[in-house]
Amino acid sequence: MTEDVDIRIGDRLRSARERRGWSREELAVSSGVSWSAIAQVESGRRKHVRPGTLVALATALGVTTDYLVRGRPASQPMLEHRALLYGNDAEFLAVAVPFLAEAIARGEGAMAATSERNIELLREQLGQGAVGVEFVNDSRWYSSPLAALNKYREFVDRCLERGAPWVRVIGEPVWDGRTEAEARIWTRYESLLNLVFGASPVTIVCPYDVRALDPVIVGHARATHPRTIERGAVSASVHYVDPSDFVLDERS
Repeated sequence: MTEDVDIRIGDRLRSARERRGWSREELAVSSGVSWSAIAQVESGRRKHVRPGTLVALATALGVTTDYLVRGRPASQPMLEHRALLYGNDAEFLAVAVPFLAEAIARGEGAMAATSERNIELLREQLGQGAVGVEFVNDSRWYSSPLAALNKYREFVDRCLERGAPWVRVIGEPVWDGRTEAEARIWTRYESLLNLVFGASPVTIVCPYDVRALDPVIVGHARATHPRTIERGAVSASVHYVDPSDFVLDERS
């Protein structure tokens, strides 16, 4: 028995494999599926894939068969949500530029919602590739948490519907000028992203300029993002709090 699959399964399989940093050989060893079969699926030469093969590939890659076959959000977590704690322009660009450039090269959806200054820096560094990124000014994008969530959902849905295998977002909320109460609301928004997009094929990197931000906000970034990026190193946040606990905690 075989299953007819969307021809874009090859793009999604390659995207999930490369996200792991695996070669086809490494995926073959981990999944038990032959290298030649993986190459045929990724190239689009194989139109019919056995369900057992799909299950083996999805399990090895940490995604679902529904994602591989149809590109739909899954019932298990797929979101990658990271806080980029940067102290200068070089640290911001060292993460953001390759992150977006890789999305462009892979045909993934790409957006950068950040300050006008950072948008200019990104456009300059990306050159002609910048046309593959949707840039939005953070002051307009982050008018309210609900509006931002809805706009992100619309962007993700639009990218997946047109066949993007994954979606990448640089999202830098506006903290300057917020009252303490407003900052708490936006901190909860950051935590809610883990629930809203948890089952979606999305990677969100949220920059935090530690030069200008209150240490309390930076501390909350560690609590609302499963992973942090500091001085180029990605690590699991030991301070991460489950979003259901964080949002309902009156102290946060």
